[in-house]
Amino acid sequence: MINTIEKLAAYNIWANDTLLAHMDKAVAGGAEIPAVALRLFSHVLNAQAIWIARLTDTQSPVKVWQEHTLEGLHQLHAQTSGRLLQMAQAADETELHRMITYTNSVGDAYVSQVSDVLTHVHVHANYHRGQVATRLRDNGLEPINTDFITYCREMSAKETVSL
Repeated sequence: MINTIEKLAAYNIWANDTLLAHMDKAVAGGAEIPAVALRLFSHVLNAQAIWIARLTDTQSPVKVWQEHTLEGLHQLHAQTSGRLLQMAQAADETELHRMITYTNSVGDAYVSQVSDVLTHVHVHANYHRGQVATRLRDNGLEPINTDFITYCREMSAKETVSL
């Protein structure tokens, strides 16, 4: 059986890696990453940290719209993206059905199922990576393709080569 949540978590790592490498290359080429793009991608990685904290009943190290430098984004990605994959890989049926209670950034209380949270984190990230791509284009920079199917094609190509 395909573990879709685990596959989304692996895709999320690839997409975040791909976007960060693209931004690194742009900076190395003398471009400046637009502040709005950094802000949106900061939000993506902040959300990952916040959801991990909610799932583990710990305090988040970041706020929802806290802004980071490109170097800070690399650090937050390293701290959160792999952790989400580990959580997806370790989650059994009991964990996936577990309900968590949390308060959002404006103080509203909610109860959500772990499987829904783990799915949401990656869907949310994809939505905002699309916004980052738009902001890069609006500011004269070519965006990078981080589509899920592109990830799947790359993984299939790697499997074919290794056979």
